[in-house]
Parts: sequence; structure tokens; C-alpha cells
Amino acid sequence: MTTGADATTRSWTLPALLLLAVALRGWDIGNPVLDLDEQWYLLVDDRVLRGAIPFVDLWDRKPVGLFLLFAGFRLIPGDTIVVYQIAATIAAGLTAATIARIADATGAAPRGSLVAGALYLLAASVIGGQGGQAPVFYNLPVALAALATVGMPRLIAAGATGRIVARGGGACLLAGIAMQIKYTVAFEAAFVGLAHVWALRRAGGRPVRVALVATGWMLAGLLPTLAVVAAYARLGPDALHAFWFANFVSITLRHAYPPALVVANLGSIVGQIAPLLVPAIIAIARPGRSTEAALARWWLAAALIGFLSIGTFHDHYALPLLPPLAVVAATVLGRSRWLSWTAIVAALAIFAGERLARRDDAAGARQVIALVRSVGSRGCPYVFMGDPITCYLADACVPTPYAFLNTLAQRIEQGATGIDEAGEVARIMRNRPPVVVTSDRQRMIWNVDSRRVVDRALVHDYRLRLVVPRGRWHTLVYVRRDLAER
Repeated sequence: MTTGADATTRSWTLPALLLLAVALRGWDIGNPVLDLDEQWYLLVDDRVLRGAIPFVDLWDRKPVGLFLLFAGFRLIPGDTIVVYQIAATIAAGLTAATIARIADATGAAPRGSLVAGALYLLAASVIGGQGGQAPVFYNLPVALAALATVGMPRLIAAGATGRIVARGGGACLLAGIAMQIKYTVAFEAAFVGLAHVWALRRAGGRPVRVALVATGWMLAGLLPTLAVVAAYARLGPDALHAFWFANFVSITLRHAYPPALVVANLGSIVGQIAPLLVPAIIAIARPGRSTEAALARWWLAAALIGFLSIGTFHDHYALPLLPPLAVVAATVLGRSRWLSWTAIVAALAIFAGERLARRDDAAGARQVIALVRSVGSRGCPYVFMGDPITCYLADACVPTPYAFLNTLAQRIEQGATGIDEAGEVARIMRNRPPVVVTSDRQRMIWNVDSRRVVDRALVHDYRLRLVVPRGRWHTLVYVRRDLAER
């Protein structure tokens, strides 16, 4: 039975979570160096709007849908950095509200649903989701697909096969759109499709009809990716090969991170999301659950498979785990006021600690951009290890299609790009870029061959002109000697 207080809580859920999203993320809006990936998306999309073709002119292994999303932000009037960060804030708030709706469907009390949505926003803000990382955007269509999926038991009871078919098509299409932002969504998409197949069969669908409908759902999920494949096929066999290699082959050629780094990353993630993880584990351990709650747990299992499949465990890779974790945790959060308050206080403490520890590197990044802009007209600067936003905001050309810093500078990518990475670095340095941006960061994962090429050129042909803090290290900017002397 829904009480007046419950109805009031539900009516305030969406505005409350949107306001919380603004409060947690608002002070980062306008910061150009929130995350390296987001900077890269802006640079690629700037060049796409000038005619560049992803994977051909600028190499990466992210789906083209992600670049199209950021290209859309470039078309909105205003500062694109501010635009995409506002869009990310809205997406995060809407995802939190959708989480609360799903939690309601699993039987969570309104307070538990609201707390679950709030914990999602807090956890996302400390594991790399404070800006526009890919999962900040694709978690929303995945959560909407999960909302349709968790609602299936009610339709099964009503024998509403037609509505199951329609909802399944919409949910699979949403999951397919999300897959064009990050391919690891495939595991959650499979959960959505299989859950709807199960629901249609339980509602009385005949095997032949279920098989035909399931085929249609699968095609709906694959439609966005098939459209991209067709677009590259029209560009010609070379473009299609470049797309296929970057998206589906290169990831299998990457080297593993050092085990100590993997363990450290995973431990850090567990600590950061503990306020959500602990109540979710408590909920899973408790016997007795509704069919809706069981479906939410299967969703969590699918997301966990996607998370484990990458194996590197950067903090933002855990962002897709947060929505199903929050939904699963909502039931116990709604039953225990003490647990709810403990989780909120712990999440706020982690958030505050992260904010206090985080450096504001925006001023230093702008110094680097100003220096690059001042000499960049004499050729393409080379950001070997630094912020991709440098070339974007300096309106400078890039000297290589492999401009994302990991590609040529890190050992894990050695042999995974389809080229000789050190040979490409040597080609760039032979062209004598006017500026070289690098770092004093000591890393176990440097591509030592590429680093040796750069260091040799810097000693002979360049002078150090600028050193600015960047995180726990420094960005180093070298200017070619003949330009530095002028």
C-alpha cells in the first residue's frame, strides 16, 4: 500500500536527483582537463566536422557512435566543453532517476530507491564519472532498457505477449544504441534480449513465434552497429578494414597490465564504491526475492562480466556496475534507516576526500595551450604524453593518426595498432615538430622504444620551455631550438 509520504518521496525523486547531480558536478563544468578520454573525443570530433574519418584519419578503438555523440555537442552553440559537461550532468541525473524507478519495480521502499539514486551519483563522481566519460551517457539507455526488462513479470501475469514484443524491441534497440558508445554493453544487451525471450515464452508465446521475435530483437540490437559497418563499406575496402581492425581486432592484441597495477586498480575501485557494494552484497545474501529483484541481479551479473572482460580495471570502467548495484542495494537501503544513513555518510566522506585530493590542473593546461599556440603555426606540435585538449584548444594540426597518447607511448599497445609504433614516432620526430609535449611521469608501461626516440630528439634538437604540474607529475613542454632561440 502506497502512503502519502511514499507518493511525496516519489514525486520529488527526479528533481531531487537532478539537483544533486548539479551540486556534485557543477563546479567541474568548464574544466578542460577532467579526463584524457573526454579531451580526445572533443579533438576527434573537431576533426570529424572538418572531414576526418574515424579509424582512418584518427585511430582509436571506441565505437563511432561515441564520436557522433560528441560531434553533436560541437554543433550546439557555446563553449563545447561546457555543453558536453552540462549534457553529462543531465544524463547522470536522469540515470539516477531511472535507477530509482527500477528499484521501485523490484519492491524497494521509496526511501531506498531515492538513496540508491543518490549513491549512484556520489559513486560515479569519484570513479571517473565526474565529466563525460562514455558510461555516463550510455548508462542511461541501458538503465531504460533494464526498466523495461524488470517490468516483464507483470506483463507475463497478464499474458500481454503483444506488449512484451513491443517492449523487447524498444529495449534491444536502446541497448544497441548504447553498444555504439561502448562495445562492452554487449553483455548487458544479451541479458535484455534473453530476459525478454524468457518473458515471451512464459507469457504463452509459441516456440516458433518466440524464435522469430527473438531474431527481430537481435537485429534491433545490432542495427546501429550494422549501420556503421554499412557506412564504412560504402567508403571502400580500406576504410572498412580500418574500422574492423580498430573496433574488433586490435583489442585482442593488447598486452596485459602488470599484475600489481591491476590488483591496485581493482582494490581502489572496491574502496571507492564500497557504500554501494556493501548493501548490494547484503541484499544478495538475504533469502527470498521477487522475480523483478531476481532480474535485477541477473542484470548485475551481466554488467560484472562486461567489467571483468576488459581486465585493466581503470576506475571509470566500473561505472556500468553502478546502476545494477544501486538497484540491488535499494531493497535493504529502504528497510534500514541506519544502513541508508551510513551509506550516504560514507559516500559523502569518500567524495569529499576525493575533492580535497584532486588537483586543479586547468591553469597549467592553459599555459601549455598558450605556448603551443604561439609556435604551432610553424608545424604540427606533437603531444607524446600530455593532454589531447592541447591541440583542440590551440587549433593545431596533429602529426599522426595515432595521436591518442596511449597508442604510441605505452607498452600495452605495442603491436596492437597494426603499425610499428616506434617507427611512427621516429617519422614524427624526423619532421621536426615545433613543440613536443611530454611528461616526467615514471611508468612501468612506457613503450621504451618510442620513449627512446623522443628522448634522443629532445636532447639534440629541443629546449625545455615550460614545466607545469599535472596530477602527481609534471607536463614538460619542449620547443625546437631554432624557435626557442628566437
